Amino acid sequence: METYLKDYLTMLRVERNLAVNSLDAYSRDLKRYLTYLHDETGIKTMQRIRPKHIRGFIRCLNDAHLAPASVSRVFSAIRSYHNFLTSEKLVLDNPAQLLEAPRLPRKLPEVLTVEEVDTIIAAIDRDHPMSLRDLAIIECLYSAGLRVTELCDLKLTSLLFETEMVRIIGKGSKERFVPLGAPALKMLNEYLKYLRPGLSRKGKNTGYLFLSRNGRQLTRMAVWNILKRWSGAAGITKQISPHTLRHSFATHLLEGGADLRAVQEMLGHADISTTQIYTHLDKAYLKEVHRTFHPRW
Repeated sequence: METYLKDYLTMLRVERNLAVNSLDAYSRDLKRYLTYLHDETGIKTMQRIRPKHIRGFIRCLNDAHLAPASVSRVFSAIRSYHNFLTSEKLVLDNPAQLLEAPRLPRKLPEVLTVEEVDTIIAAIDRDHPMSLRDLAIIECLYSAGLRVTELCDLKLTSLLFETEMVRIIGKGSKERFVPLGAPALKMLNEYLKYLRPGLSRKGKNTGYLFLSRNGRQLTRMAVWNILKRWSGAAGITKQISPHTLRHSFATHLLEGGADLRAVQEMLGHADISTTQIYTHLDKAYLKEVHRTFHPRW
């Protein structure tokens, strides 16, 4: 069955300038979909796909207990793929056109309190050989609200000490500038002065800011493990990830009175509706304060 998948992925890479991780996700999801069509329905041409086949695949994902957000992501990839096929006149009909996307339960992201962030930072053992790097990483994630991939991709040239900002290349290769607080700048300076020079001599790193023990670019999983180690040492029982620090960054700004548009700019959200989830989170925080301190609760 000629699927034109390679053509579609090329379009995403060239025209939409998607990041490598996003391309990998599209490729993985669509290959799973096409395998299902071939193995479970016996479909041999893209022209024979009908809405019932897509619904059947989505049911299959639900039966496999795939997370609702993952099912929604797969459906979005399928619909985008069929839109491409019809727009390029590779097939006549679009079986996904009238299908509704699976509804996602509204779930507020986990956040840390200011005190919990401070506790994690205080728990980092200063005698640990990589403590300066780990401190700089956690300060950077929280101070600038970075995605973990953005942090790993930072170069030495990304730091703009003279303006106290960091230059970030986000999703879709979009550039943004975010201020860095004094604690983050201090730890970055110490890491660059006392630890990174020794790490950089151990391996090829092509100017990446944060390096592993062997002198190579730090991976996303390594950052996860760093946060897991020190949050555990701090006694934090919440299920957190590097993205939790990004959520906390946005929430604490809004709780402090920051403008929603400014937070949108710093997070690198293309659509303000994505940022607005933090206004719901802020309301949840206010309700919790009210519940805790109001005498009539």
